[in-house]
Amino acid sequence: MAQAAVQNTTATPVLYVALELSKDTWKLGITLDRVSKAKIRDVRARDLDGFLAEIEAAKKHFNLPENTLVKSCYEAGRDGFWIHRFLLAHGIENVIIDPASIEVDRRSRKVKTDRVDAQKMAQLLARHGDGERVLRVVRVPPLESVDKRILPRDLKALKKRREQAANKIQASLFEHGVDLNPRLGSFRDKDFLTALKAARQWDGKRLPPECLRSVKRSWQLYSLLTKQIKELEQRQRQVLREARAEPEKATSAARKAAILSQLRGVGDIGSYVLTTEFFGWRDFDNRSQVGALAGLTGTPFQSGNMGRDQGISKSGNPRVRTLMVELGWLWLRWQPDSRTTKWYHEHVGKGGSRAKRKAIVAVARKLLVEFWHFVEHGVVPTGAVLKTTNAEGSPA
Repeated sequence: MAQAAVQNTTATPVLYVALELSKDTWKLGITLDRVSKAKIRDVRARDLDGFLAEIEAAKKHFNLPENTLVKSCYEAGRDGFWIHRFLLAHGIENVIIDPASIEVDRRSRKVKTDRVDAQKMAQLLARHGDGERVLRVVRVPPLESVDKRILPRDLKALKKRREQAANKIQASLFEHGVDLNPRLGSFRDKDFLTALKAARQWDGKRLPPECLRSVKRSWQLYSLLTKQIKELEQRQRQVLREARAEPEKATSAARKAAILSQLRGVGDIGSYVLTTEFFGWRDFDNRSQVGALAGLTGTPFQSGNMGRDQGISKSGNPRVRTLMVELGWLWLRWQPDSRTTKWYHEHVGKGGSRAKRKAIVAVARKLLVEFWHFVEHGVVPTGAVLKTTNAEGSPA
């Protein structure tokens, strides 16, 4: 590429760098404007010194001064936010892009290579730098908030794995006409193994040896996961107890979780997830932003005289969206006199299951906004009841 052809005509040139990340190689797309073809360079993955050296080499290639502003971008993915923090620490203005917002060719077959993607992102970054709304930028959470949400995410993952282990135990035993359900909680380790040893098939014979070994392995995994779940739940309850006792020393997420758990129908787990994923580090200006970030807003489709509703967008945080639907059903049970519950019964009436499922999504969206007002502004949802507190000051 001729140097004269790529000289930026603005008074303050900007060097745009797009990073296409992979496990072994980072492919850099470097350009000065939105029309020039990006210069492609390869850097070994996580070679930070090599990346900075390529930036300096690009400045010399384009005859730019040392203090030239550098703007970069990369797609949100497995690498998380550590690259973003590295770039900011070295004076590079970086944005993380939502991959779903990148323009794509709508033809049935399109060229897809890391080189093409890097060039495309470099052009989009230059257009974004000129003020065009061509990219959807991901909000980067503080490092402390990223660490705090590990606990509830691990807790949910462990529960899912325990459910899988329980299903495998039951499936293995059902094949031989035996029903020992570990979910009932009536078995301790020794009791379950004793019952397993005494179990017999339909013809009175003992279970096959390999089946017994498989069930024992699954039971050991089930017991280990149960122990880890109890440890995480105890740690979560301890965090909330400390936040209630000394709110001035607690983190923002723990303090807001303690506040939210005062509402009847909202437990420790639900309040902790909502604050670590949502209210603990994000600032909202209006109710529309709250609903949109959870993916609970509508998606209309209109063309000419044709128009229909495609349902909720599902573009926000899936953990919050799933949790709010669960809390919606609990809210109807524990807050029968609240305004939201009355709205639900007025609109559903004697409707069928389909109408109820659609209405509960609206309840979830309304509740999320009311929770936001309660946590941030202290406004109790209309008609809602707070929990009573025990001798230790915790909601009962």
